[in-house]
Amino acid sequence: MTEFSDEMLLNILRFVPITDLILNVRWVCKKFAMLCVDKSLTSTVELKNNYQAGDEKVKQLLKEIGLQIQELNMSGCYWLLGSTIDQVTRCKNMVKLDLSGCRLTSIRLSKILSALQNLRSLAIDVTSGFDSGQLSSECKATLRRVTELKQTLFTPSYGVVPCCLTLERLLLYFEILDLSREGTMLSGQLMVGESNVPHYQNLRLFYARLAPGYINQEVMRLYLAVLSVSTPKNLQAFLISVPGSFSESGATQNLLDSMAHLSLSALQLPKSWLNGSSVLQHLKFSNPFYFSFSRCTLSGNQLIQRILNGGNYLKSLVSLNLSGCVNCLSSDSSFRKAEDDIDASILETLVTSCMHLRHLNLSAAHHHGAEASGKHLCILLATLRHLCSLALPVCSIADVSKNSDQLLGQTVSPASTSTVYKGFGKKIRIGVPTYPRIVSEQTDSVGQISVFRILMESLPFLSHLELIGSSFSSAMPRNEPAIRNSLPPCLRAQKVGDEEVAAISLLRFLRSLTLAQLPATLTGSGLVSIGMKCQHLQVLSLANLGMMGKVAYMPSLCEMLKHCKCLKDLRLEQPYFTANALFFQALSHCSALQRVCIISRNGTFQFDAVMSFMDCCQNVIMCHMFTGESLTACRNLQRSIIQRLNTSLYSAFLTIRQDSFFRKNDQL
Repeated sequence: MTEFSDEMLLNILRFVPITDLILNVRWVCKKFAMLCVDKSLTSTVELKNNYQAGDEKVKQLLKEIGLQIQELNMSGCYWLLGSTIDQVTRCKNMVKLDLSGCRLTSIRLSKILSALQNLRSLAIDVTSGFDSGQLSSECKATLRRVTELKQTLFTPSYGVVPCCLTLERLLLYFEILDLSREGTMLSGQLMVGESNVPHYQNLRLFYARLAPGYINQEVMRLYLAVLSVSTPKNLQAFLISVPGSFSESGATQNLLDSMAHLSLSALQLPKSWLNGSSVLQHLKFSNPFYFSFSRCTLSGNQLIQRILNGGNYLKSLVSLNLSGCVNCLSSDSSFRKAEDDIDASILETLVTSCMHLRHLNLSAAHHHGAEASGKHLCILLATLRHLCSLALPVCSIADVSKNSDQLLGQTVSPASTSTVYKGFGKKIRIGVPTYPRIVSEQTDSVGQISVFRILMESLPFLSHLELIGSSFSSAMPRNEPAIRNSLPPCLRAQKVGDEEVAAISLLRFLRSLTLAQLPATLTGSGLVSIGMKCQHLQVLSLANLGMMGKVAYMPSLCEMLKHCKCLKDLRLEQPYFTANALFFQALSHCSALQRVCIISRNGTFQFDAVMSFMDCCQNVIMCHMFTGESLTACRNLQRSIIQRLNTSLYSAFLTIRQDSFFRKNDQL
């Protein structure tokens, strides 16, 4: 033990879950007893996603180090009892507290906040029955000192916002349903005793994210009405995320007019506020770091002149969301067709003026690279060396320089598909790493490196990647029908296949990968290469790969999953996916797996295979399966899993549904 310095040991111990650290590791020896309670390990406590932290463990933890905790994140700890949440009062020196997703009443909140006089940041849920009149004077005194508030609304209410007189950062999440559990229509009027006006005088950041629904928009207007009367002079970031349309009102128009006198550094507005208006012409920006113009009719000229300040150097800009902006890379949007190439000069201006971009979203649009040498979209984006997350439409990475002879082996043709089907009818040798070798042989035969491979080689820090077909629409999107992708299919996407998927394996620090609607994917051989080389992959989402009628990439997917030791979230959406024993055996190798979602309208599952998988992977806390199996089979499987879970885990989200339940988005 003496061979390691205290600094090295502290670096190692910070990877141990805090409950194990304090309740177990601490008692190994005297040195650990000292190090485990070091301020660097106990000042910030993360219980989020720590599903093994039961009530007794959390109570003992707060009893042992409560006075040392300055930041506590209990977000999503839905399994903890109210009596356990009450123990937060032991943390007298708390500065930041996140209780969103916990069992919280107005009386319990009052008791907790009354004991936390040093609190400056708070995150809570406001549910039905919340009454600000039950908050004590000591609680309101604490709220008056809070400068950051994150509030999730499940009922029409101001929550604790009127009590926070010195707010600088306000983050609102509207999750109010239009209908009650009984099926009655809810009202957007605030609850009784909710007539107090929020205080926005010191506000620097205003963020609101709305779920689909009429009531959410009505309650949002009440918050904005106050903001429009007296716009904070120090407001720097104004962000509103709304699925679908959100019509303007007199209050919102007054708000936008008053914001013309401000200097913003972050902006996101509903598309209906921007389309056809002159808002961007009047707004001023100072050292902007975040812009989002999702699904707006933003032209390339507007992007350069109003957003990029005429192409001047914007080293401060970190995040840019142009998702669904179909004309943002075209100079003249009036006569542009979907199959037309982008204006490379606009993209060149973007990458040269925003060299420090870390997050870029160009999805949900047709962005076709020009054929001229060096003007392809991938080549231009390769200069953004600091990118950490990137979202592109599949057609944008197609290599148009390939001739038709080279494309015959990669595009989907009747001859090629029939060959694939016959090949997969034979027995397959499991464990032989033939897939990556086949892809490399195809690359060598072409004699040149694809532009997408050049892009992947140029982005060493990329950790999140999305490649989504421009016309892709999920069978179960969260914001359906508020957002509907109406773009036509793109023929260039037919040129993107296994070779491009294999190039993703160059991203050694990849943590999240989404691939959707790649029709030219034949064997899925590139997936194996990703599984072997991207060892940090934690989130994987695959949808509609290859031909819709048959899942030809199943052997490659199974081989890939055997190497994904860090995978936590898996989402598969394929119309004819068969969740058989081979699939679940491969999935059992993902020892860190926590969430599984399978969406297959005409798919099936094997009862014994699912049960064996749930027995093997004890960390799985969410299992959603929407298949074409009979309603009886779905109910039997769900009942059997629940009975087994009751004896092993604290709780879990489980949904096994027949395809007729697809549109109900039912959660158990």
